[in-house]
Order: sequence, then structure tokens, then C-alpha cells
Amino acid sequence: MSVSAIRRHARSIFDAALAAADPSRAVETHLRRIDFAAFRNIFVLGAGKAGASMAKAAERVLGRRIAAGFVNVKDGHAMKLRHIELNECGHPEPDARGMAGAERIAQIAVSAGRGDLVICLISGGASALTPLPAEPVTLEEKRAITSLLLAAGADIHEMNTVRKHLSRIKGGQLAKLAWPARVETLALSDVVGDDLDVIGSGPTAPDSSTFADARGVLERYRIWERAPRSVRERLSGAGDETPKPGDAIFRRVRNRVIGSNRIALDAAVRRARQLGYRTQILSSEIVGETRDVARMHAALLREAARRPGAQCIASGGETTVTIRGAGLGGRNQEFVLAGAIDIAGMPDAVVFSAGTDGTDGPTDAAGAVADGSTLSRKPDARAFLENNDSYHYFEALGDLIKTGPTHTNVIDIHLMLLGARRSIRGARERR
Repeated sequence: MSVSAIRRHARSIFDAALAAADPSRAVETHLRRIDFAAFRNIFVLGAGKAGASMAKAAERVLGRRIAAGFVNVKDGHAMKLRHIELNECGHPEPDARGMAGAERIAQIAVSAGRGDLVICLISGGASALTPLPAEPVTLEEKRAITSLLLAAGADIHEMNTVRKHLSRIKGGQLAKLAWPARVETLALSDVVGDDLDVIGSGPTAPDSSTFADARGVLERYRIWERAPRSVRERLSGAGDETPKPGDAIFRRVRNRVIGSNRIALDAAVRRARQLGYRTQILSSEIVGETRDVARMHAALLREAARRPGAQCIASGGETTVTIRGAGLGGRNQEFVLAGAIDIAGMPDAVVFSAGTDGTDGPTDAAGAVADGSTLSRKPDARAFLENNDSYHYFEALGDLIKTGPTHTNVIDIHLMLLGARRSIRGARERR
């Protein structure tokens, strides 16, 4: 089995994961179980990178029954719909278009009354795509704190704990606006653990976090003193807390996760088996510093090299990158670059990592692919890694993975492939 064939296999395995993560069928399946005749008006609201495909599926089921519909989506992720308006806006940095769209979503929710149904479609990216700052925070100040958190390497749970307490609709507050209408939320999970209060910052889910928790995140990353004054004022308790578990408003709310990283991983390993690989899923809840996680995966691949036959090690999750340099990249590209260093010299070894949403950090790539000979083609990998410049490293090699918008988002897929049993002594000596 050639290295080029193994590279093609990696992409085929990833494509199988993407197909399994398509939310359209899941949205249709869940909506067809609802008796819509029981409702006077039906509203469709939402946000996220998969918002367009989810909204399109809702239109196929509901058609003209939709009284009003509005969904915020990432730039370049829109499609033509008839009954639901798609509003393109900025991600990961929130912008004025997202704020205007979030205001419209809030207005529609408030207009719903008893006897109405609000269908809420939430997927990854919804937090950044629905910036509706609570006073006294401004959009620019919310953007500033988001940038500080991203640069510090905060994970999605920590990010959303802060976001919920700087927002007028996150952390269950959209459900509060829609009360007493019935709310059905279908969520495509982009977070480790599939926690409903974290997916999209849980606009219709009870929030167990507090202002004190949000402040603690900023203090833990030592950015409290650098945060805008309005943010510090808000997180010191200037405002009402988010709705908590047990609040009466949630008696008329049902939240469901309809897609997840685990579903995508299961499909990935089924494809790997079809291609002749012995497979192992490490976890769908991988977290931690990206380069450290990549080194652990590489160590497991070296161990797998002791066994006969082709091997596939798969995992999913959401790692973090602590920015130390001035380069360009994303957590998947950095995973592959760190992994490439540790598998250097291993024959028939391939490392692949990509985001299921088709984007990785502030780049146009979903991820990257490398093999045991990558460093022999471009030896300066460590310098690029230290500068967090994985994008330009792989761009020079033609090894970026570019999918374009996938209209789904169940976080990342990591793959380590080995074509056949090989001695790893040489690889160890070269490192």
C-alpha cells in the first residue's frame, strides 16, 4: 500500500464522517414526529455553521406553515430558501450583522405566544453568530473579550460561560423571551460531552453557570484586568442571572441533540474497516493542548506499528492552541504539524486532522495531512510549529485540506493511519 493511497484513504474516511454528520435527515426525522396541527403559528429561529442545511430541512417539512423564520449563518454558508431568511455574518469574530440578526431573532421570539411553536435550530458557531450584548457591554467590547479568550487558549465550555453572561439571549434567555410559546430545539453538537447548555451557549437550555464562574474564567487565564471595564462590571453581577434548572419557563421547552462527533467517528471507522484497516476509536471527547494531544496520538501509532496489518487510530474532540507566535493556522493544522514531527521517518504512516465544518481557525482550510516523509520534503517544521504557522507550512507543500462549507459541524476528526507493519527503530533514531 503506497503512502499516496493511504492519504486518499484518510480523506475517504473523513468524508464518511462528514456524510454521517449531515443534519438534514436528522432535522426532518425529528420534525415529522411533531403534531403541527396543535399550533396556531410556527416560527423557525436559529444560528450556526450548519444553520442553512438545518433550515432547508425544516422548510421541506413545514413549507408555508412557517409564519416567520430567521437564522444567522457564517459568511459563505447561505443557500436559497423560500420561507426562512438566512443572515450571513462574521465568525469567529462577531460583527454588526450578527448583532442585527440576533436582535431580529429576539423580536420573533417575543412575538410568539401561547398556542405557538418556536423551532430553534442550533449548531456550532451559534455563539459568535448571535452577539446581542447585555448592557453596559458593547459589540466592540464583546469582540475584544472574545479575542482575548481565543488567544489565551480557552476551551468552548469556558468561552461560552463568559458569553452567556454578556448576552441577552444566550444561557436560556431566548427560551425566556419566547415564553409561554412551546419551544422545540434541535441541536447539532460541536462540544465535547454534548452539553446542551454549552452548544451555541444554550439559548434555550437551563444554565448552571454563574457570573462568578464567568469571572473565574477570565481570572484563570489572567485576562481579568485586561478585559473592558464594562465586561468586568457585568461579570461582577450587574444584571439578572441566566435562567437556572428548575425554572418554570423550561416546562414548555424540549432540547434535543440530533448529531454529534461520536456519530461521525462511528461512520469513519466503518469506512476504515471497509478499506482494510484494523480500527480503534480513542475517544470523541479529546481535549487539551493540540500539540501535546498530537504527540500522544503519534506515540500510539508507533505502538500500533508493532502489530501486523494496516492500522487506523481515530478520535474526535476539540483541542486548544496557545498562541505563542505570529503565524497563521488552526488547531487541526497544528495537530498535523506536531504529529508529522513525531512520525518523521515512519514508512506508510499518515496523520490527518480536519474540522467537520470545513474551517480551521481563521483560515480557508479545514485541516491538513502529512506522512512520514513530510519533514524530508520541508525540514523546518519545528520553527513553523513554534510560530503557530502551520497554514503556511502545509500551503507550501500542497497538503492543506480544503472542503469549502460543509453545512455541518460536529467538531474535529483526527486520524492516524499505518499501511502495514514496519520497524520503528529508524524513526526513533531520526527524532
